Formats: sequence, C-alpha cells, structure tokens
Amino acid sequence: MSADTVPVTLTGWGRTAPTAARLIRPRTYEEAVAAVRGCGVRGGIPRGLGRAYGDAAQNAGGTVLDMTGLDRIHAVDADGGTVLCDAGVSLHRLMEVLLPLGWFVPVTPGTRHVTVGGAIGADVHGQNHHVAGSFSRHVLSLELLTADGEIRTVGRDTPLFDATAGGMGLTGVILTATVRLLPVETSLMSVDTVRTTGLDDLLARLTATDHLYGYSAAWLDLPARGAATGRAVLTRADHAPLDALPARARRAPLAFRTRRFAAPSALLPADLLGGPAAGLCNELRYRTTPRVRTGELRGISAYLHPLDGAPQWNRVHGRGGFVRYQCVVGDGQEDALHRIVRRIAAQRSPAFRAVLKRFGETGPGWLSFPLPGWSLALGLPARLPGLTAFLDGLDEEVAAAGGRVCLAKDARLRPELLAAMYPRLDDFRALRAELDPRAVFASDLSRRLAL
Repeated sequence: MSADTVPVTLTGWGRTAPTAARLIRPRTYEEAVAAVRGCGVRGGIPRGLGRAYGDAAQNAGGTVLDMTGLDRIHAVDADGGTVLCDAGVSLHRLMEVLLPLGWFVPVTPGTRHVTVGGAIGADVHGQNHHVAGSFSRHVLSLELLTADGEIRTVGRDTPLFDATAGGMGLTGVILTATVRLLPVETSLMSVDTVRTTGLDDLLARLTATDHLYGYSAAWLDLPARGAATGRAVLTRADHAPLDALPARARRAPLAFRTRRFAAPSALLPADLLGGPAAGLCNELRYRTTPRVRTGELRGISAYLHPLDGAPQWNRVHGRGGFVRYQCVVGDGQEDALHRIVRRIAAQRSPAFRAVLKRFGETGPGWLSFPLPGWSLALGLPARLPGLTAFLDGLDEEVAAAGGRVCLAKDARLRPELLAAMYPRLDDFRALRAELDPRAVFASDLSRRLAL
C-alpha cells in the first residue's frame, strides 16, 4: 500500500476548492481494510479517477483512498451478460474487454474515464436514462468495506444498497460489484440529428418521440434570447445493428476505437468565450448543423464521450476552473424549466456544454440525483462575477419546483436547501449514524452539507 506522508492537494474535475489530504492507494483488500482502520480523526473517503466535478472525493486534513489500484476483472459471463469486477476498474477498461464479446456497459456518463465504484457512489446517469435508469439499477450486488473494517456483501432492495447507490462514498468503500450488461451487435451508433427552434419545440419533440430511441441529448444555445430562447441541436441514437453497417465495417463490427476529438468551443479558453464571442460560437454551431440528418453512423466513443478525446479539457476554461451546474425538475414543471433557461439567457454568461436530457424512473438510491423530468447541465467559469448569487437563485428556483441539483457536480450548494431537494436525506443520515458513529468516512462535501 502506497501512502504519502506529505499531504497531496486534490480538486474535483472542475478544479475549484482545492484541499490537501493524505493519499493512500491500496492494492489488496487487506490494505484497504488497514487504510480504513487507520484513517485518523478527519476520516477518509474513496476516490476513483477524479471525475466528480466538485468536492465529493476530497477530504481536507484527512485521508483519501485512491481505489484505482484495485482494478481486476474477475469474471465475465458472456452467456448471461454480467461482469464481476473490482470497483477500481474503469468503464473504459470494461468497454475494451466487453465490446468484442458483444456486450456494453448498461449506463455511461459523458466520460468513460470513471471507475465502477465511482459510477455506483455517484449513481451516474447517461443519455439513456429515460429507458435504462441510472447505473445502480443494473448492479446486482456489491462488496462494501464499512467503517468497522468488515467487508459486507450487499444485495439489492436493502437499505444499505439504497444508501450506497448515490451515497458519494459515505457508507463505505465499494470493493467489487456484479453488473448486468447490455447486448450489442456492433460498436457503432446510428444517430439522428434535428435542429429545434426553441425550448417549446424541443420539449414537444422529446415528449412525443424520445421513447423511440435508446439515447437522447440536446445541446442548448443558452445565449440565444427572444423567440430563439432554448433552441437546440437534438441528437438521438441507438446501437447500430449489424445489417446497418457498410461492408467494410462488418469485418470488425465490435472493434472498440477511440480518437482524439473535441467540440470546437471546448478548445477555446473560457476567457475568450465571454460576451459576444460565446454567442458567435453558439450561432456557428447551431447554423452549421443540418436541420435534419438521419442514420449517421458514429463510433460509440465519438458519440457518447466526445470530450474524452481532448485530454485535460477541463483546463481550457480558465485558471480558476469552472463550475458544472446540473439540475432536474420533474414532469409537470416545464414552466420552471422555462424560467431557469430564461434566467441563464438573460445573464448573457459564457455558458458552455449546456445539455438538456429527459429522465425516466427514479432509481433506488436515497441520494440519487435523477427523477422523472427534465435535466439541464451547463458549465460556467468559476471566476465569473456574481456567479455565487446567480447560482443560489437557480437553486432556489429548482428547490421550489421540487427539483434537485446533482451532488457529484456540486461544490457550492447551500446546506439549508438540501432537505427540500432530497426527501430521503433523513433516512441517509440515520443509517450513516448507525453504521458509522465515529464518522470514519467523511469528505469536504459531507462536511459542507452535513451529510
């Protein structure tokens, strides 16, 4: 087990709120047990590949357990479609192993560089949430190292499972997981694209036809105002069947290929995207997208993880880092969504990577983010003047509509709004108090929000 005695400065992917902690990288389960038992008074928190945008995997003055040293794939059931693996295995590695066998991960966020443990701890969602739900819905069981140093097998439909799914690592260290997989015939996606004229047009299209696609997401031109407020480029896709591939691609239909690629706006420093420049970039992207395009074949990585092709893309948004803000409001709260989008448009801020998705059924996790309705995510430079007050106002709008913000992306939510957003919060706190009375597991996030 490697452990640095000198504290290491850590941040989330947004590179805000850096704090220092002792970093330990266990390579065996025994070393993980020893690390948990020796965390010290400030406790410890597990960390994967560091893609949580906020402070969920930081622990100022305490211990952080880097779980990427536990990265074995123990068994793949190629007939039944399940995999048993360590929590430190990345989704990228699973894709490399599983795609040639005709299987794919059931849910993937916008990056494949997250660990299985992180995917469960944040209960990540993807473009297929409206049909597949979030990641924990496909986890059959897991092994959890709890605060007493014991390793427990945790099955579905139990309080400990529901607290761990989306629990941000605060119930214990996930060591292994058995995950149900998705069968695919190829490693390509069949993609349909359409430009929408405004938010009403976008919501109507999603409501009427989203169930026809396995994956769906809309890029919003948030600086647009007036009649164009909320206009978007909507892309929807399914895993391409074998007979949809041209002859040359059928020679290796399940090959997993990645490439360096990034959207043009993601290659420009955020400081250059303020004011008129942001509007011009968005106008260019909107106008150069075909009004309608159907059946375009794209690689899985190019469609689902385009920014993974730009290493360290999070550094192009300015020296102060950026805030990734994501909220969800339920079905029937479209007026609230309109108000939120209008407030952002009126701010004329250099919002980037603004994405709207339709969510399906709520998962089992007590602190899981998704609920049936509309999810909006955007990035803003952390040094933007007035940003704190502006986002506080959005939080209040979201909470009043019965919505919530995503804890895996958050680094600044006011704690008094948390209970309104997460109705199972008291259950989570009670289970933590019973399971971990000495607060062995703690993070900057847990202290900030009194989790």
